[in-house]
Amino acid sequence: MTYRLVTFVLLVPILCSCLFVQGATAASDYDGPAQLPRTSVASSMADTPAPGSVISLNSGDDLQAALDGAQCGTTIQLQAGAIFTGTFRFPALDCDNNHWIIVRTSAPDSALPAEGKRLTPCYAGVASLPGRPQYSCNNPQNALAKLVSGPVSAVVFETGANHYRLIGLEVTRPTGAKGAMTLLRVDPAGTANYIVLDRSWLHGTTQDETHNGFNLEGTNHVAIVDSYFSDFHCTAITGSCMEAHAVSGGRGNYQDGPYKIENNFLEASGQAILFGGGAATATPTDITIRFNHFFKPQQWMRGHSPFQGGDSGNPFIVRHHLELKNAVRVLLEGNLMENVWGGFGESGNAILLTPKSQRNRKSGVYVCPLCQVTDVTIRYVRIAHAGGGMALVTGCDIGCQNTKGAGQALAGARFSIHDVVMDDISRTYVGSGTLFELLNGWSRNPLNSVTINHVTGFPDSHLMTIGNDISNPAMYGLVFTNNIVLTGKYPIWSTGGGQTSCAYLGTPAQKLARCFATSTFNNNALVAAPSHYPPSSWPTGNLFAPDLNDIGFIQCNNGNGGNYELQPESPYKNKGTDGKDLGADVVALHDALIGVE
Repeated sequence: MTYRLVTFVLLVPILCSCLFVQGATAASDYDGPAQLPRTSVASSMADTPAPGSVISLNSGDDLQAALDGAQCGTTIQLQAGAIFTGTFRFPALDCDNNHWIIVRTSAPDSALPAEGKRLTPCYAGVASLPGRPQYSCNNPQNALAKLVSGPVSAVVFETGANHYRLIGLEVTRPTGAKGAMTLLRVDPAGTANYIVLDRSWLHGTTQDETHNGFNLEGTNHVAIVDSYFSDFHCTAITGSCMEAHAVSGGRGNYQDGPYKIENNFLEASGQAILFGGGAATATPTDITIRFNHFFKPQQWMRGHSPFQGGDSGNPFIVRHHLELKNAVRVLLEGNLMENVWGGFGESGNAILLTPKSQRNRKSGVYVCPLCQVTDVTIRYVRIAHAGGGMALVTGCDIGCQNTKGAGQALAGARFSIHDVVMDDISRTYVGSGTLFELLNGWSRNPLNSVTINHVTGFPDSHLMTIGNDISNPAMYGLVFTNNIVLTGKYPIWSTGGGQTSCAYLGTPAQKLARCFATSTFNNNALVAAPSHYPPSSWPTGNLFAPDLNDIGFIQCNNGNGGNYELQPESPYKNKGTDGKDLGADVVALHDALIGVE
């Protein structure tokens, strides 16, 4: 993608830190309708001092014995290039913020990326990974210590474990071993807190199933920073798991969060990040997800040449990049999301926000009526090469009886989406080709308070699909303003349900009026609206462009990898209700993404 050059690169860290509060009021820390995270995780080296003794281990030494003998403030140095195999249990000690335990490579800091810079497999001596973006690697050297998991996990934090920092580790699973593994986790039903994963490479193997990189269930005050996750996947039909994740959480009986997931490469076939999806009695809060590169290698898509699936030849099960089923106060900012496709019961959406009370298949009980997805801010994000953009869905799990309210979760509300570019959103990727899906499946407390503002998007089928059974209360509080969007052949369409759907028939204006009790849909540049939906069929106050060439982008490239900043003579320059250009603030988006890819 070509963007305007930014001259003062040294100012970028200042800009990025300011993005955290952009759009929020000083008094309330809201971005539009969504409350921002109230707190984050202090994760710098200065925040995690270990002033005690240093234990050095060479290849063949007993890492578990060293962990068992460590005291608060200890640093355990593992020989760079050495391999330690097994399930290593990190014990619970009564540590504090001034006495952390650090487990790290013996390689000096100078052999690793500087703090705040992402580690890549180059630091494990791997010059490149097939099908992934090329990372800088002029002189591959193995500076990492390697942990190879036992039958279930590589690292288990025992109940009560706290104040651990992991640096410069390669964590993986044995090739060919049966079963889907989780590399880092807490003891089942246990709790752990104050953990930092820093500049490490977590990965599965090319064909084996690896279920989770870091399972956060039962944790709080955890940061995952400057790391690289790859080859997390579950195999269709013949596999032992259904959804693989780089990072997951949001289930169990513990008040999880806050979390910081920042400046990582995140690759998983299911969801790179998933919160929720099971039984829970609490909802994780204050989740900050910034400056990450979400990616799925295209060779995982059946029909691609070359193709890479499981050892049975079946493809890996692909879902989304980010899915939230149970999370509150989430900030998704400055992220790049590339390559996601449909199939496996999904439509290829990059982002799915769907509060869900999962149904236990054996008992038939819906196990999370308190699950909610509320106060989610998505800003300065680019999504590319996807079967769909974003789906915002309040729905019920299998067997839900909507009319009685059985199976409903608690709430899906207060979503703020702005300054997002979504290009190459296409049915080519076995998806719906839809930019936004808004669907309510609940008989009470429907989806509400969604603001979509300053988005630039290029779907090939639908601008928006909407749905709600006419017996349910209407959704409300939709604001769709200041966007530049390709309408697609069927701009505002029903999500399904036949004649009982609020969007079954009518013009775009009529469908919006029937599906939403209150909505604002104006001051958008609607591009290439089909002739059977003329301007008179839309809500009043919008602008219409015959085709993309009439917008005045610096470089359109047919909505696939272009530079979508507006030229000075563009008719949509400074036409926002706030005086800004219509569409995303491409310059600010570019600045936020410097160093992400």
